[in-house]
Amino acid sequence: MSIAASGSEARGSAAVVLQKCDNEGSVPRQDSAEGHAGGSLIMLRILSTHLFLNQRLHPGLLELAERSGAEGVEIFAARQHFDYTNREHVTELASWFSANALIPFSMHAPVYPDREMGRAGAPAVNVLHPEKSRRIDAMDEIKRALEAAEHIPFKNMVIHLGEKDDGWSLRTLEYAEAALEHLGAFAHPLGVRVLVENLTSEPTTPSHLMTILELGHLNNVAVCLDLGHAHLTVGVAEAIATLGNRIGSLHVHDNHGEKDEHLWPGDGTIDWAATAEALKALATPPAAVLEIGYTLGTTTAELPERIEQAFTRLG
Repeated sequence: MSIAASGSEARGSAAVVLQKCDNEGSVPRQDSAEGHAGGSLIMLRILSTHLFLNQRLHPGLLELAERSGAEGVEIFAARQHFDYTNREHVTELASWFSANALIPFSMHAPVYPDREMGRAGAPAVNVLHPEKSRRIDAMDEIKRALEAAEHIPFKNMVIHLGEKDDGWSLRTLEYAEAALEHLGAFAHPLGVRVLVENLTSEPTTPSHLMTILELGHLNNVAVCLDLGHAHLTVGVAEAIATLGNRIGSLHVHDNHGEKDEHLWPGDGTIDWAATAEALKALATPPAAVLEIGYTLGTTTAELPERIEQAFTRLG
């Protein structure tokens, strides 16, 4: 689909893409018998509103995303940015999406329950926490964000399993399975699929995520492969090979292999040509969600070109 489409043409194109998606956001292969190795990847181009995290999410920012070539957005559920508990804020965005072509593709689950991203001492949203009350509080917070799907028709919810210092154990496995099963059951009637993201922690390595999904028989839960996090841990190629067709979407950003910088693709050390080639082995190209840091100082004037360049790197 051309990212240059606009107006009624863009609305029609977006509708066709959604109708053809067989994995809640991925465009099916055209040559299923022979695969698409060596061909170009056809991905939905999604912009995460993480780029605007220090601002209140309003229709003007959504219009900016659309003008910059995005076909859809992933809304980052942070209360200072998108207050999913505020009916007026939810209704404002729902009304805009109903009148425009941009797809509300996914929502990123809350990482903190407050408006300051934990800086004032609020505990993180951690479904793997050793204390049962903390796990319950975390799932309740995620469910509050999921309820926004009653008005904003996003089809995917990206969830973090725990925090960066969490360890891997049988108890962690049990908590992870229970959380994903519970949240998946809550999300299903809302028409939302749960995507679990690889982080830089032990429980969320690609191999451990596959263990959680397979042992828990969580067939309706997919993976959001964060390419930046993979680069910091097992490597992008190994992550793609391990997760395979469980990959439902990508978080696209770059770093230098030392810390989670959320740079524009090409500004770090990820091999984007090799990444694009590895993704061609998948049965269905996942949606590409560009998740750039909000502190990089990119100007509004620079955004269209930078966004286009970022998506081009993946073919």
